[in-house]
Amino acid sequence: MLFDRPLPRRVVCLLSPDVSAAVIIQDQSPSHDDPELTLVHAQLRRLDPVGQRFATVLRDTIDQLLHGEATGRYDWKSLLKTERTHAGTVVEINLQREFAFEDGVEMDYRIADVEVDCKYSQDFGRWMIPPEAVGHLCLLVWADDYKSRWSAGLLRITPELLNGGKNRDMKLTVKAEERRRIVWLWRNAELPENTLLHMDPDDRAAVFAHKSGQAKLNELFRRAQRRRIGRNVVRTVAQQKDYMKRVRGNGGSRSSLRSEGIIIMGDYRAHQEIARQLALPVPQEGEFVSARVIRSIPGDGRPCAVIDGHSWVLAGPGDPVTKAPFLPAHTVSATTEV
Repeated sequence: MLFDRPLPRRVVCLLSPDVSAAVIIQDQSPSHDDPELTLVHAQLRRLDPVGQRFATVLRDTIDQLLHGEATGRYDWKSLLKTERTHAGTVVEINLQREFAFEDGVEMDYRIADVEVDCKYSQDFGRWMIPPEAVGHLCLLVWADDYKSRWSAGLLRITPELLNGGKNRDMKLTVKAEERRRIVWLWRNAELPENTLLHMDPDDRAAVFAHKSGQAKLNELFRRAQRRRIGRNVVRTVAQQKDYMKRVRGNGGSRSSLRSEGIIIMGDYRAHQEIARQLALPVPQEGEFVSARVIRSIPGDGRPCAVIDGHSWVLAGPGDPVTKAPFLPAHTVSATTEV
């Protein structure tokens, strides 16, 4: 069963041309007597109808905290305690930058002319509510890199919703039984995957076993095929300032892996169209998808794409290894390698 309880209002299925799958959105238009919450809810959904901007901010914030280019870290657990404590502030700042929220007078933001406080937690339900937020709206945000999920919702904070225990900062948490009052903007939405965190441990070890950044990247694209690989993953593996150059065709992974039949699609429109035609995840901004391909033969029922003047399909384990085609440049009419 897709949902374990009745959904309020309606469910909308959107298919964006820039994503490879339908996005299920739970329409939770507020059905209560809090006009300010209704205004803020409507404004946030107008600014980000499918939650893509929110998801990107959360992905980028986690990556910012990991700082993989300098540290090689990819796991939330490797963060220092002070870094984890600072995460909420970084989320708050990055959301304000993305959406250009006005500064609040008493709370963090002013959205639709309403004061709104922003609270983030890696652990669902562990939002720390300060005494000054009582009576105000809170934007409650959660993201879990291990589950690749995130949520964001609105709640009017009142004393009876909060647990009685107080920490030294006088901050409280929302009672578990009162979380049902949260009006969700997005609930358990998909967080862009942290590829290194979710890779097979043996494959990940093989990537980091190499000494040079270029060899590590080659191994990454060789072992993490048919899945989106974000720019920060490339940065973390390469640990070089010119990390994007290590992917390109002029000496980078694209040219290095061509002899193995592997193509690496980026966020160019022509590359995205090839990914769609091959029924692969479509790389979004700053992402790559690698896959081994082979020339199509008559009667082959697999999804195919025309690349460099010939028809190609995804190669299976039993298919021979042949040299991969050159990918088109960022303009559809170009025929040069990128």
